[in-house]
Amino acid sequence: MSDAPVFEIDPKVFHADPYPDLARMRSEAPIARVPQLGATLFTRHETIFREEKRIETFSSVQPGGLMTVMMGENMMRKDGEAHSSERKATFRAFSPRTVRELWVARFAKKTEEILDRLEPQGGCDLVADYAMAMSGEALIAITGLESMTWREMDRVSQGMIDGIANYHGDPEVEARCRDCTASIDAHIDEMVPVYRKTPNASLLSVQLEAGLPMESVRANVKLAISGGQNEPRDAIAGAAWALLTHPDQLRMVQDGDVTWQQVFAEYARWNSPIGMAPRQVARRDTVDGVTFEPGERVFLMFGSGNRDEAIWRDPDRFDLTRDCSRSIAFGAGPHFCAGAAASRAMIADVALPMLFARFPDLRLAGEVPFAGWAFRGPLRMPVEWSGSEART
Repeated sequence: MSDAPVFEIDPKVFHADPYPDLARMRSEAPIARVPQLGATLFTRHETIFREEKRIETFSSVQPGGLMTVMMGENMMRKDGEAHSSERKATFRAFSPRTVRELWVARFAKKTEEILDRLEPQGGCDLVADYAMAMSGEALIAITGLESMTWREMDRVSQGMIDGIANYHGDPEVEARCRDCTASIDAHIDEMVPVYRKTPNASLLSVQLEAGLPMESVRANVKLAISGGQNEPRDAIAGAAWALLTHPDQLRMVQDGDVTWQQVFAEYARWNSPIGMAPRQVARRDTVDGVTFEPGERVFLMFGSGNRDEAIWRDPDRFDLTRDCSRSIAFGAGPHFCAGAAASRAMIADVALPMLFARFPDLRLAGEVPFAGWAFRGPLRMPVEWSGSEART
């Protein structure tokens, strides 16, 4: 166990809004052991940015970690050559060129269909009816699980997210997670013969072509689903909410003073959909005066680093003119998010501009609660547009 100072939290309060506690940790105990989470947290930007690269001490390899136990050993839970070889094998599915030449058109087509379906309703829950559907359809294309519906994609993603964040060991959460991984395996089994015969640029297909073992193929598809559904969903709805609650910032976008890419970058910094990454201590080491022992669990708190007062002025403010080049929303080092190009295109090139172009008078129609610290986003977001009555 590390000798970091102990910082107590109320798990329910932390789940509802972790930022006040994280700000106190940055100020009082930037490396803090939090008993309620069973881990030592790194909360300052520079420490996270530096230590994430030191895989010899803070390893991604976690045989007993929840992600590995529940989903299999994917490339995120490997280091060195084992990680880089699988990342190389999957690159074509996520490469900027593939995104530009193949996925963007698919994203736009599906988004237009969703907007056509929603428009006559005059209002919706932007999380469940738009962001969830759009990210689900995009992920079906990228993973190659064409036999799956977007609703099932969202269900299995949420089930896995809950399962790998189940640090309190809730048996019902674990059972749902296992049901979701079984569903994914069944859809993989259905599509494998299709891609053996007719390969394409999807994640499932490129891994089969590369000859990866099926246990790696399955684990990496599950990884893409766990990170490729909830986070874009939360960023689409969350960024829309940020603009609607900051009309001065929205006008800047509409007037062409800032880009949609700036909207996405600042939102991901300000309210990071991926709030942390777990690591396991591989060897005894000391960081900033704190000594760690092998086997300990460390959380790199990206959401905290992205609000570090040492990096950004007034970091709790949503500001589209801010330079976000030092944001760690996608991580840093060898485990930088492989799907970053796809996420940027999906959200900033398609989902947000098409939404606000179709509904220029889009407005909130109720409260928008947020939750989560490992993964954070709006739980629901009632909105309406011209011709509708307020919805509750």
